[in-house]
Amino acid sequence: MAIIDVIKFDGLKSRDWIIYKHPKNNFVAGSQLIVGEGQAAIFVKGGQVCDLFNAGTYTLDSRNLPILQSITNIPFGGKTPFTAEIFFLNTVSKLNILWGTSTPIQVIDPKYFIKLRIRAFGQLGLKLSDYTLFLRELIGVVSPNEIIKYEKIMEFFKGLLIQKIKTIIADIIINQKISALEITPKLEEISSLAKEKITPEFNKFGLSIVNFFITSINFPDDDFNQINEILKDKAQFEIMGDNRYVTKRSFDVYDKAASNETGIAGALTAGGIGLGVGASMLGANMNNPINPNAILNETKILCPNCNEENPTNAKFCIGCGETLEKPKKSCPSCNAVITGNAKFCPECGASFSEKTCDCGAKLPANAKFCIECGKKVD
Repeated sequence: MAIIDVIKFDGLKSRDWIIYKHPKNNFVAGSQLIVGEGQAAIFVKGGQVCDLFNAGTYTLDSRNLPILQSITNIPFGGKTPFTAEIFFLNTVSKLNILWGTSTPIQVIDPKYFIKLRIRAFGQLGLKLSDYTLFLRELIGVVSPNEIIKYEKIMEFFKGLLIQKIKTIIADIIINQKISALEITPKLEEISSLAKEKITPEFNKFGLSIVNFFITSINFPDDDFNQINEILKDKAQFEIMGDNRYVTKRSFDVYDKAASNETGIAGALTAGGIGLGVGASMLGANMNNPINPNAILNETKILCPNCNEENPTNAKFCIGCGETLEKPKKSCPSCNAVITGNAKFCPECGASFSEKTCDCGAKLPANAKFCIECGKKVD
């Protein structure tokens, strides 16, 4: 095998490379080693990292190869041959490494209650901080004359990086209840937190994170369109007011009923307007103006338990099964039947509250004597 006298790596025009293994491993004492700016050269023997050289020109002898000499026991004199592997490392920071989540983060937006498929994108910068540690971790994956680029290194960290990012974003949206539409002001905070979480993992391989940015957090247009509809409705509520908005929606359904494929009845039902109301809207006497308030009163009965809209003749809620009939009770004084939760009889003014005897016994509202001690009750 040929022995060479000059050892160097001219490098690449781009700075995308991070490690290069020299194709030769036979050298002689007195050979010249040339390490370019932004490079470092490391001699390795038998898998052991030996001598390190920063940028400059060196003549290899016993003075600058002490560790290698102790391993090989070469009596450096003249052109004494020796074998070793030489790796060139790129010591310049790589600042424009792009990353992105290949699969979306699926969360329920805490403000709009819409399922979103969120993706995150950003940029980071890396720099070799511990040359020997980095080389020890990767020495077995580099072949002679092979150039390893940052892109290849990022494949090792991609899974870890994406996992951390997803966890942080999901935590902020779900636990801090911040809508995905309002998360942009949090990008700097998320970036700092993510950098803090992933830095120790890169340090294990002799790499330092120079900078880390999340440039955007977004989701598909289909998801945004759902939220956009909610925002439009919300704006109409705020501008028109609740009652006027509902009235407008009722007339919107009525206007579209004639062209609906399911017919007028189907359109009215789909719009939340019962057949009885539809009949009143489409009555025989079309010259009579429609009273919007009458429509609203006949349109729905709100369930007190779940707020589901129910037909006017419903006795139980179609959404949760809760009774829609108001409770009734008889007045203990005049026997009038009272609907609702009144505290006093509207007929005679008698109180529906329980009485309490001096002995502590709870008595019906119409009790005149205590059932425990027999004492007269006022």
